Amino acid sequence: MPKRRPLRTVLPAVLAAVLTGAGLSAAPPVSASRPAGHAATRAVMGAIVRGGVPGVLGRAREGGRIWTASSGVADLRNRRAPRPGDRFRIGSNTKTFIATVVLQLEAEHRLALGDTVEHWLPGVVHGNGHDGSRITVRQLLNHTSGIFNYTDDPVLSAKFFGKDFPRHRFDTYRPRELVRTAMAHRPVFAPGTGWSYSNTNYILAGMIIEKVTGHSYATEIRHRIIKRLGLHSTIVPGTSPRIPRPAEHGYMKLPGESPGTPLHDVTAMNPSVAGSAGEMISSAGDLQAFYRALLRGRLLPKRQLDEMLTTVDTGVREIGRYGLGIDEQRLSCGTTVWGHGGGIPGFLSLVNSTRDAGHTAVFSVNAYGFVFDIFALLEAEFCGKAPAPQARAVPGAPAPGFR
Repeated sequence: MPKRRPLRTVLPAVLAAVLTGAGLSAAPPVSASRPAGHAATRAVMGAIVRGGVPGVLGRAREGGRIWTASSGVADLRNRRAPRPGDRFRIGSNTKTFIATVVLQLEAEHRLALGDTVEHWLPGVVHGNGHDGSRITVRQLLNHTSGIFNYTDDPVLSAKFFGKDFPRHRFDTYRPRELVRTAMAHRPVFAPGTGWSYSNTNYILAGMIIEKVTGHSYATEIRHRIIKRLGLHSTIVPGTSPRIPRPAEHGYMKLPGESPGTPLHDVTAMNPSVAGSAGEMISSAGDLQAFYRALLRGRLLPKRQLDEMLTTVDTGVREIGRYGLGIDEQRLSCGTTVWGHGGGIPGFLSLVNSTRDAGHTAVFSVNAYGFVFDIFALLEAEFCGKAPAPQARAVPGAPAPGFR
């Protein structure tokens, strides 16, 4: 790839919107279940909560040993701690599910990664320099298409990540409408000549799944992954605004509000604005089960799994290398982990695993709007390193995206 571009949406290391800790009482102490240990991970989680985030939930699995811990609260009204079975919005962790379905279809010879977008979606990607006949399915999945990220559109960004969110949180968006928003802007670069994270890529991938199968991507995810693995806490909600109980509450603060303004409970929202780029709901245990099955070859044949794990350099330290709906990060201790991050109003999440799925970890933060070093959680859990000062969450400016 001769040219690389920086990420044009929210980074997993800069999971930000506009939230402050004002109005929050002191967080409860960190609570943990068996086994003992994971002191560095607990310390990072506590540091993030002390920065003003309502709550953090962590779950790790090493072999047959499962560890869970929480810091802060899942609900500011009743002050209860986050629980291992709580559901939460997973944002762009949805992308790994979408990429898995696309690769399953390739294994069934129903599409090819080299197929063009134009072949499956004639006339959809065009205008302002966009040309679907020059963009492949692979380039959608690894973000080398150059297609403009629709969540970077100023009007849409203001509606769903800014001060207009309360008036628009229940609006319904259709995939073609989101793609048209992207097509109103110039591409970031010519297809295959750079890397830039674009939610539009995965809206298009969801549309291709529907064109190939005749079913919605939600139906295919339920049939091929959720039911197959028994992921009872995982759903594709469509336009439904609620999160089935038990669930964490999600919070954010709107731009321009004074420090003393209470946080907004944004648990209920219409996630169709995220669609196949980030609408799903799950739990820590279900996400671990999904990654264990995926990396151990239960969902994809070897050739397709190898394709998923074939990565390109992103030019972005916090992401490392990106495959097909999954990223690869090499930590300071030499351990390489595979996973994804997710952000949507009210929630941030992170899923990572060693290649053999022997050590997996999931973290959920029930707030959108803090900047903190997400690497601190990975370094703590997979390397045992104590948190650096920058692990502490601080208020950040809004950054649109379901990442």
